[in-house]
Amino acid sequence: MTGDKLTKERQLTKTKQWEQALNHLYINFWDYSHDALNKFADEDIHQARVNCRKLLSLLSILDPRHTSGLYPIFKKAQKRLGKVRDADVLIESFKNKRKQAKENGDSKTADLLKAVIAYQKDKRKTYRKKLAKELPELINEDLEEKWKTFLSEQLEALAAKKNVNVVMRELEIAYEQKKKTCKAIFHEDNAESKEAFDALHQLRIAAKELRYTSSAADFALNQKFHAHEEIYKEIQDQLGLINDKRLWLETLNAIGREELDIGKKAWNAFTSQLKDEVLDALHHNDVIPIQTTQTK
Repeated sequence: MTGDKLTKERQLTKTKQWEQALNHLYINFWDYSHDALNKFADEDIHQARVNCRKLLSLLSILDPRHTSGLYPIFKKAQKRLGKVRDADVLIESFKNKRKQAKENGDSKTADLLKAVIAYQKDKRKTYRKKLAKELPELINEDLEEKWKTFLSEQLEALAAKKNVNVVMRELEIAYEQKKKTCKAIFHEDNAESKEAFDALHQLRIAAKELRYTSSAADFALNQKFHAHEEIYKEIQDQLGLINDKRLWLETLNAIGREELDIGKKAWNAFTSQLKDEVLDALHHNDVIPIQTTQTK
């Protein structure tokens, strides 16, 4: 076999690998999305969103200028799925807290959480209505045609230009830069500031990008990157716990005590508890340990 033929053969193999990986995610996204529209089942919403997120990761590598027109479609779908999924997770979190309060005999906190859950369920109805309206407008025959055209006419040329290992290294560098920013902020008297929480949130997003890219593009990565999915999942989980607890508190404050018709004493006790949980998660994470002030 001549050098040119060998090069062509390798390129066809590379294109086929990309096509198989993309099609696997696309079919999962399509099926789970249509299932989600039938019953809004938690797992269908979750899987549709995850597969959509992985598709976005691969498309951003292959086609960063979004010439195929696919990226904006998947991005809109992810946004709508994300609103419902986030509401599902938030409601489930408050349900668990309510169960704990009832087991502890704390009826006032249980009543507060019952009101919060009802409020959030109303919001979720709005998100579900928007999803039911907008998702079919995105996932239809037009998308099928765009997808087929992308695979048959664009994929080979795009895949030929990309080395996912280089992209992963760039994502690693971006993560390390954000981690450096966090470390600069996270000394003892500044770790609980808005600046610190915002920096930690950006670090979590960078870890999530590494996790999803390493998972979706595993077929094209060097061995040294194969453990990245688990490594960055652990990091994302730790940082996500802080972010989730902060979100619970922000959600309550955004609703307000008056809207929920909750007594001041019960409100203050529960929001104080949430603040303590946020700070406890913050101080016990080992991704960005808080630097204590050294005394001489």
